[in-house]
Amino acid sequence: MKNIITSASLLSCDLGNIAGEVRRCESAGVDWIHFDVMDGRFVEQITYGSPVLKCIKKTTSMPLDVHLMVEDPTKQIDLFADAGADIITIHAESGCDVPLCLEKIHERGLKASVAIKPATPAERALDFMEQCDMILVMTVEPGYGGQGFMADMMPKVEKIRRYADEHGCSIDIQVDGGINSETAKTAIAAGANVLVAGTSLFKAKNMRELNAALKG
Repeated sequence: MKNIITSASLLSCDLGNIAGEVRRCESAGVDWIHFDVMDGRFVEQITYGSPVLKCIKKTTSMPLDVHLMVEDPTKQIDLFADAGADIITIHAESGCDVPLCLEKIHERGLKASVAIKPATPAERALDFMEQCDMILVMTVEPGYGGQGFMADMMPKVEKIRRYADEHGCSIDIQVDGGINSETAKTAIAAGANVLVAGTSLFKAKNMRELNAALKG
């Protein structure tokens, strides 16, 4: 089993003090910063763009894990690569040429990832396995923080991990949505090794202790 990685979703942080919240994550032993980009079209909400990421990059050496919940990520890849992204995730359901976008991400020297929404079968992600460094299985409907964990997504995680193992693919499997100290155990048991946590981390009385609990 790969090492367990925690990625703190800034969607749940104090947005009036992003730099301070990033430093708090770093001090608590969180591994990555998860940066949710929403365009108001692929999902209803609108969040922040590459200029915000560029500012965050100046404050931390933590890997920046960019999740593009946008209708067409094609033109966004260079913007976020230039802003300092280390990992870029695009959705299988977006309107882009997914293989071409994954190739472009790699050409920029970044890790490439594909996300699938709850209604999308695991097989859709498997189509891109050879081009991916990571696959993200959404455990909530994308677009809003604070939703409940969808345990019925775990068979998809199991299927992707089993396929990766059978084909000798050293790939990360990320889960995003409703992750806390209890649901993290369920996700890890299914084969996930990258845990996106927002509300549970930022609302915890002790972020360091909660982060350690997520990792088991």
